[in-house]
Amino acid sequence: MTERTAPPAAPPVNIPFNRPSVIGDELENIRTAVQQGHTSADGPYSAAAAEILRTETGAAEVLLTTSCTAALEMSAMLLDVGPGDTVVVPSFGFVTTALAYSRQGARIHFCDIEPDTLGLDPARLAEVMDPSVRAVVPIHYAGVAADLAGIRSVMAAWPRAELVEDNAHGLFGSLDGQPLGSFGRFATLSFHETKNFTCGEGGALVVNRPEDVERARVVYHKGTDRSAFLMGQVDKYSWQDTGSSFGLSDVLAAYLVAQLERRTWVLERRRSVFDRYASLLAPHAEELGFRVPVVPAGRTQGYHMFYVLFEDRPTRDSVLGSLRAAGIHATFHYVPLHSSTGGRRVAAAEADCPVTDDASGRLLRLPFFNELTDDEIDLVVDRLLTAARTARSV
Repeated sequence: MTERTAPPAAPPVNIPFNRPSVIGDELENIRTAVQQGHTSADGPYSAAAAEILRTETGAAEVLLTTSCTAALEMSAMLLDVGPGDTVVVPSFGFVTTALAYSRQGARIHFCDIEPDTLGLDPARLAEVMDPSVRAVVPIHYAGVAADLAGIRSVMAAWPRAELVEDNAHGLFGSLDGQPLGSFGRFATLSFHETKNFTCGEGGALVVNRPEDVERARVVYHKGTDRSAFLMGQVDKYSWQDTGSSFGLSDVLAAYLVAQLERRTWVLERRRSVFDRYASLLAPHAEELGFRVPVVPAGRTQGYHMFYVLFEDRPTRDSVLGSLRAAGIHATFHYVPLHSSTGGRRVAAAEADCPVTDDASGRLLRLPFFNELTDDEIDLVVDRLLTAARTARSV
């Protein structure tokens, strides 16, 4: 009698979560930047990158910064945020969205999110607004616009509060045809290596009101009027205001320009990855109890990521463990800010964010990068579906 044996385990693979890519003239631009001799901030490549971003967003000014964190810090300084102020941020977000304002002395209202887009919930925003609120900072999660109409409707009753868009995920996304990043008084961008357009570390402050431009340049240039000096408006520059060293090296801007110049290709490629994931996974969602991203009508996304929301944390954790064991580097997103040690320390009030808590425990992000092939996507999906069926049968 022949002894029966278990089928062989699937061979391990190595599919990273993210792989930044060289897609154009990045290396040649870097060489040129070094040869030209202007490697510090505010050089020719910085000007070229800023011009692309100004044109695409319609901004009055765009200032390239060392990070999105630095851009958020600039927005806090430009709004004169300080002790006695509060700032509203979604609890489902990265720490620096809150930290940029708390380090200026503000307290933070952590707000819950909508269950569909995972963006800041206008109904919950209305519950935390009060006269102390200086800024509301929605995140366009996964590159899908938050409900800005609902958010601005709530804010209309509180004229002291300003809208600052954390658009780290949503560059070149739009809402009803208007670019994300163009709705708030300020917006911030990220060019970290995990983002769609990258220079390793970098960011930008988008200044949408012309009356803010002059002071923004002063804050950007270490509190001096150096920008006015370079434009011939003053015969020397000196210390004028609060500021810091926020500028991005022109060497990194040279890398960034090459990526921005190929923005159409990048977005098309990432849309292809997103659409393939969605088309392969959506037919199994009801059967296996998960949900794929929701993109409401009128919202053109930035194609920053693809995630799956499982029915509960044990299922998510089981599938995550199975994928990682197979060499597929999926991950989760985010640990809620309102329940973190640092968040409790700076909170304006005790926060109740049940949707944030729920989403944080169920969300699984899949590998997502420009060179992700169809075969790799198919393999990720196959392993995910197998792991999800196994988790449900236990």
